[in-house]
Parts: sequence; C-alpha cells; structure tokens
Amino acid sequence: MQVEDILKQVQQGTISVVEAKEKLATYENLGFAKVDHHRKQRQGYPEIIYGAGKSPEQITSIIESIKQKGNDVLVTRITKDKADVVLQEHQEFTYDEAAGILYWKQERKPSDNEEKGYIAVVCAGTSDLKVAEEAAVTAEVLGSNVHRIYDVGVAGIHRLLDNIEEIQQATVTVVIAGMEGALPSVVGGLVSHPVIAVPTSVGYGANFQGLSALLTMLNSCASGISVVNIDNGFGGAYNAVLIDRIATNAKSE
Repeated sequence: MQVEDILKQVQQGTISVVEAKEKLATYENLGFAKVDHHRKQRQGYPEIIYGAGKSPEQITSIIESIKQKGNDVLVTRITKDKADVVLQEHQEFTYDEAAGILYWKQERKPSDNEEKGYIAVVCAGTSDLKVAEEAAVTAEVLGSNVHRIYDVGVAGIHRLLDNIEEIQQATVTVVIAGMEGALPSVVGGLVSHPVIAVPTSVGYGANFQGLSALLTMLNSCASGISVVNIDNGFGGAYNAVLIDRIATNAKSE
C-alpha cells in the first residue's frame, strides 16, 4: 500500500493514526528480531529467513510477521525437526528436505512464467545435490524458471556436453561443484551469459572443506564467472534471479 493511500485513509477516518503508523513502519520489532518490511520495496523481494540458529518458535513468529504483510515466505537452512514444528501451525507451507527450505508463495497464474527464460542449475555430482537444490528451490520460490542439469562433472565431461545446448540457452547458469571445482571454468568457456559459481565442501582432505574449490573458481581463466561462498546455494540463486529478472524486464520492453 502506498503512503498516499494510507494518508488518505487517515484523512477520511477509515483508519486511526496508530494503525497508519503500523502500516508505515519500516520494520516490526519482535524483541528477538526486527523484521524488515520494506525489504521488498528496496530490493524487489521480501526478507528471507535464515533458519539455522533460530528456534521453531522464533521462525514461526517471523513467518507470521512477513505473511501478514501479504509477502511470500522463504526459510533457508531449516532442519526437518524444526520444519515439522512450524508446519503444525502453518500447514499451507511446503518443506523441501533436500534443499533444507520451507516456503509459502501466493498462487500465480500459469501464464506468469511462460514468456520468461530460465536459470540453469548445473551440479558436478550427486554429493553436491543439497547445495544445488537449495539454489534451485530458492530461484523457483523467487519467481524464476529453473532447469536442473545434475551429475555432469568434469570426470565424465561427455555428460556435460550432452546437455550443453540446454545450458547455453539459459539466461544465467549457477554451477555447483566440490572436489577440485573445475566445472564452472568449463561451463564458462562454453556459454555467452553470466555464470555464478558455487563451491561446495564436498571432497577429501586436501579439499579443505571446500577451500580448494573456492580458490579454483576464484582463479578461473574463463570470463564472466562470479563466485559466492562455500555451500552458498542460496546466494548463488539470489544473484541469478536478479540477473534473470533484469533480462526478463529487458525483453518485455
């Protein structure tokens, strides 16, 4: 609701000054959290809840605050036991255990995404799927179309090449890989769009919990590659969604 509409309602006496102040507040203080209700106005998407380290009760309170404003809700890094508690109060939510994501989004017309491009989420191996699914589900909840291309690591590069046309036609690609982290460089050399590289902590001792993959990606010789932090499927997806949204808006003009 716009500021002018709220002020008119106060003038007409349909809402009180106190109610108007609540509607105009930039955030809601829950004591343990200050929920940023103006995030969507500034960045295009409402505040997203990071579930790790929060109790089910805290997550539920933040969910209710966000949903009360009519916004979609996305909770990342939430375990099944916490999600089960939240789902007792909010059965309309969906929990994706593979992604560690709990979410609710308003129903939209099927035609909303028909004219859009898509984000390709590419991962090297099955062991990277948790991070890949965090990326894929995040992008879908935020409104992008997603094509999943999984288990196409460089150890069997023919698997990647069999899917390269689908990847090349994407608006942006998120590439998830552990071990030596070479996959983003290979993909980056074969596409003409931005690539978001996500290193994972998958690998043996010298992998250093994903540090070797991170350094490989940061030192990529392929142009057009940006890198997010280790296991940060959410961050990779969020950046990809921003790119996808810009590209979609440009096409519609």
